[in-house]
Amino acid sequence: MRYVLENDTLRVEIDSFGAELKSVKRKSDDKEYMWYADKKYWGRTSPVLFPFVGNCRNKEYRYGGKTYAIGQHGFARDMEHTMESQTEDTIWFSLHSDEETMKKYPFAFVLKIGYNLTGNELKVMWKVENPDTKTLYFSIGAHPAFLCPFNGEENKLGYGLQFAGLKEVHHHGNTPDTGLAVMSEDIVIPLEDEKVYFTPGFFDRCTYMVEGKQTGEVSLVTPDGKPYVILMHLYLRSGHRKEKTHRLSALNRGMEDVMQMILMVH
Repeated sequence: MRYVLENDTLRVEIDSFGAELKSVKRKSDDKEYMWYADKKYWGRTSPVLFPFVGNCRNKEYRYGGKTYAIGQHGFARDMEHTMESQTEDTIWFSLHSDEETMKKYPFAFVLKIGYNLTGNELKVMWKVENPDTKTLYFSIGAHPAFLCPFNGEENKLGYGLQFAGLKEVHHHGNTPDTGLAVMSEDIVIPLEDEKVYFTPGFFDRCTYMVEGKQTGEVSLVTPDGKPYVILMHLYLRSGHRKEKTHRLSALNRGMEDVMQMILMVH
């Protein structure tokens, strides 16, 4: 089911299936910012990745002496979420572990996904709670896709990315056959005025995996260098974690992690 948040500036649609953001439109001219999920290329718009980000080797992992099969990016994006509450500017969804999730992921959890609309900003909020006595291991991530080109150009050449505060960005890639990360790589992209622009073949080699908290703000920019989508990420600590890295979190009983991503559009 689709749910709507709107104000004088934006109209936002979220689907309860996956609690997925499906549309962000500028009301002044009905301009859409989100990818329209063309299945010929990629049939999603902004799935939340949980409890895994990426793929496991051979699509399986071991825990407690047992082997479990798990698909790419986990399963939360392919499940119906319950709409828990909605106000004029905020909506919350929840997903609870059950018998089916325990077969492929042997941890009890409560995943809460929220959206808050203020002016031209949409805050995307995640809360992961551990209701069990054993440590909950998980990873979580966003996978938003935006329209590019944005202004009716023939293709995305000349558009680019801006990495706030950086003169260069370090990344590694993945293998084309398995999609697994090549952690031994350290590829440097020099930036001009914090920006790199899309050239022919820019996306042919690999997925760009930029890790290590190099920046907290990334923008999509038009060929004249103006940002039209800005993504900011905040990690808000709540409770005490046994462990936290950029790839894996571990929660003790009764604890929760709270994360927030801010999407600003122009």
